[in-house]
Amino acid sequence: MNRPSAQPPSVTCGVLVTDGAQLLLGHATRSPRWDIPKGVAQPGEGFAAAALRELREETGLAPPAADLIDLGRHPYLRRKDLFLFAWLPAPLPDPATLRCTSTFTTREGKTLPELDRFAILPWDEAMARVGASLARLLSSLDAVARLRRQCAEERRP
Repeated sequence: MNRPSAQPPSVTCGVLVTDGAQLLLGHATRSPRWDIPKGVAQPGEGFAAAALRELREETGLAPPAADLIDLGRHPYLRRKDLFLFAWLPAPLPDPATLRCTSTFTTREGKTLPELDRFAILPWDEAMARVGASLARLLSSLDAVARLRRQCAEERRP
């Protein structure tokens, strides 16, 4: 008996814009949820390129690819993996200057931005605002913990 092969999970690519102590989040329009800039990689698109595209579309930020820190690919949701990168700009961007150009259309036909406002939040507060799956993933990753420790050490006088 031949069984159909399972489709591989799709890959969402995201960027943690952080200084280790704080994290940039965008508020998902018409939702109570906040999120990191992320989105699905297009067929044939590299993960870093997808993460940079999503960051630019969702915030207007456009760091050089060389500034991204690869945090790897991780199981995220059912049939979806998350490839994470970190970017450590100094200083962190002013949330008031960020603009989301990616949009969605409501059932009523109105076009709205995917993210309608931004905040730089202490890490613990950020984890309380994102979805449970993302908070669980970010809290469990050794790569994120190492990055945060490294940033804390660099901030010490």
